[in-house]
Amino acid sequence: MIEITRCNDSITIKGHAGYAEHGKDIVCAGVSALAQTMISSLLQLTNDNIEYHISSGNIEIKHWNLSEAAQLLIDSFFIGVKMMADTYLNHIRIVQALQDVKR
Repeated sequence: MIEITRCNDSITIKGHAGYAEHGKDIVCAGVSALAQTMISSLLQLTNDNIEYHISSGNIEIKHWNLSEAAQLLIDSFFIGVKMMADTYLNHIRIVQALQDVKR
């Protein structure tokens, strides 16, 4: 299952959907495409500073003092993954953290 966690200053996406075999999993591919588009859009369309790390089954994004434009891009990402989660209930879970987890 893919778990997407939204905190005040970060977004984490962890796991694999398990919908289909590796390389053919449309759920993993969809979430990955939405996440990478969001990251590229934040970098190219805003002046906001973000840090991110992408590896197999793991995307971590940290952000601070988001502009209205950046918040809109992040909200758009969550609209997309929520639509996917509604369709693929057993493969995507979205968590809204009330406060940031201390690492």
